[in-house]
Amino acid sequence: MFSGYSNLRMGYHVLLSALFLMVAATASAETVRIDGPAGPLAGEMIAVDGARHAVVIVPGSGPTDSDGNGKQMGLHSDTYKLLAEGLAGAGIASIRIDKRGFFGSRSAIADPNDVTVAAYAQDTRDWVRRAADLAPCVWIAGHSEGGLVALLAAQEPPENLCGLILLAAAGRPIGRLLVDQMRAMPGNAPFMPQIEAAVSALEAGHIHDPAALPPFLRPMFTAGLQRYMIDLFSYDPTALARDWAGPALIVQGDADMQIKPKDADLLATAMPQAVRADLTGATHMLKDDVPGQPFVSYTDPSLPLHAGLIPAITAFLND
Repeated sequence: MFSGYSNLRMGYHVLLSALFLMVAATASAETVRIDGPAGPLAGEMIAVDGARHAVVIVPGSGPTDSDGNGKQMGLHSDTYKLLAEGLAGAGIASIRIDKRGFFGSRSAIADPNDVTVAAYAQDTRDWVRRAADLAPCVWIAGHSEGGLVALLAAQEPPENLCGLILLAAAGRPIGRLLVDQMRAMPGNAPFMPQIEAAVSALEAGHIHDPAALPPFLRPMFTAGLQRYMIDLFSYDPTALARDWAGPALIVQGDADMQIKPKDADLLATAMPQAVRADLTGATHMLKDDVPGQPFVSYTDPSLPLHAGLIPAITAFLND
């Protein structure tokens, strides 16, 4: 259900989603590049003639590419590709980006772990400036950790930034969110004291010795990753959200195993001007949950986006 829209209007937009998908099938992406710190940053652009809006799609954590996939993590959803194509079907241009150090942007820095959230935010501002060639009004759509990047990028908004679209974005500091996610897995119960100790050390700005952790946790807490996590854990998304007075759309699925509706509640409280779109049955990948297959939306690119996602975004932008 979508707060702020009548049932009649919602039904109208959901009905149009099939038309959007048919038009989107003809959308073609073009690889574009902008300057990065040591080499180019790359993205996939879909231009739309006469577009009034363009969306910069910022990916979530780790090695997630501009399509929404990450082989190292077993992620193959095509979520961002489907999102860009769905937006094109609604007349909205987009650029979906590869983060510095990864995929098409791998030569932008030598070490993909040698990054900060502020660096990602600056790259996002640069992409907003590039997207201004596509439409007069540019929006940042940040998914998961990308929502934090979007909020930070908006602290120094580029001229053409019209607002934010927060897709399954955390409302809690990421360190606390990680502890809650790990605690929710029953098999982790014996290891929670060690996990909490590691996260607390990082929140305090200290590297935690990976050797002090169980072997299965060490890949999550390598020295390189910990440098980034110290920076990441220092941000409070709601504090950043309170500083953004512009338009915002908060999108949250109630079948999301990673980000919970209470995160959307926290963001909505911090941004009373925001529009809320709650997607019934949507997972973290913004697709319908499949009963008995909790991870299939992460691994099956043939599954479509949740039917309410594109209509919610387009209605928000058009209003």
